[in-house]
Amino acid sequence: MNRSTFARAAELESAGRPFVVATVVAVARPTSARPGASGIVHPDGTIEGWVGGSCAQPVVVREALHALADGQPRLLRLSKDTPAEGRRADGVIELVMTCHSGGTLEIYVEPHLPAPLLWIAGTTPIAGALAALGAGSGWRVSVFDPVATAEAFPGAERVSQETSLGGVDPEASPYLVVATQGVWDEEALAAGLRRNASYVGLVASPTRANVVRQWLRDETGLAEDRLAALRAPAGLDLGAETAEEIALSILAELVQVRRGRAPFVASPGPATIRAGQPSGPALQPIVDDIVLVDPVCGMTVDRATARHLAEHDGTVYAFCSIGCRTRFIKTPSAFLIAPGTAGMEATDPGSPVSSDA
Repeated sequence: MNRSTFARAAELESAGRPFVVATVVAVARPTSARPGASGIVHPDGTIEGWVGGSCAQPVVVREALHALADGQPRLLRLSKDTPAEGRRADGVIELVMTCHSGGTLEIYVEPHLPAPLLWIAGTTPIAGALAALGAGSGWRVSVFDPVATAEAFPGAERVSQETSLGGVDPEASPYLVVATQGVWDEEALAAGLRRNASYVGLVASPTRANVVRQWLRDETGLAEDRLAALRAPAGLDLGAETAEEIALSILAELVQVRRGRAPFVASPGPATIRAGQPSGPALQPIVDDIVLVDPVCGMTVDRATARHLAEHDGTVYAFCSIGCRTRFIKTPSAFLIAPGTAGMEATDPGSPVSSDA
């Protein structure tokens, strides 16, 4: 990696921005690339630096974006003579470049993802335990409450008396856990569900959670697809009793969501890919392994701006909005007959097909 790549990577890391470093580690001539050549690939597909010519670069960018999506590094072997594409037993991904004039490139692709943001509303014992556990697990923790003090939350990088969470860092996609135990639950949840949060959860009993959910439905005007994203009570059912055990159950659920393993809708903003859906036929067209026709409303999604994604039977589908994605996840089989047709039949009369989130 050359000096300019190091400097640029450090700059992006400091700013908390995701990126991928691609480095040429081996070549077999003829090829214009040299070992040590490197570049930085951004989430929008642009690249800074140089890792190969017009044939190699699009392939590297594609694989870099896949690496950003799954968080896993990979070693690519690009060659004209590779018999078939796929991942070898040793972890190397073989790729064919049909327009390549000859030679072979091996390129290491390493994603750099910023630490996830954990926002906690409240100063209860559960909030304190979650802040400590989250910070110890590598999350960037912020605590919000009118009476919060930095001394009470030594592991948090930010402790704020702010309660208008909708206006805090508007470009951020935090994992929000509301643990005020009734003091300002509703206000915090309404703000979280209106922004592009990666997770919104409430620490409460099932009875209390139902009351809060009904209040949000009656008083805030939030769409049903947003309300469906609320995780209440928050956390996995581990039989937790103490504050520390409850915090552990919540953090475990956050890890599920972050890694795309959560069997529920927990993202009113950026998509969380859901695993384990029942099988069904695939749709066309597929670009870079993503179906770009929304199976709910039939709209074609722009690959460059697609952010509402869900996995079903090994295929990733893009949706025009979180509303379509939510409905698909609930009953995928209802929408896989033909794009935009079965979804209409499954919709209650008078209800919108989707809500622009």
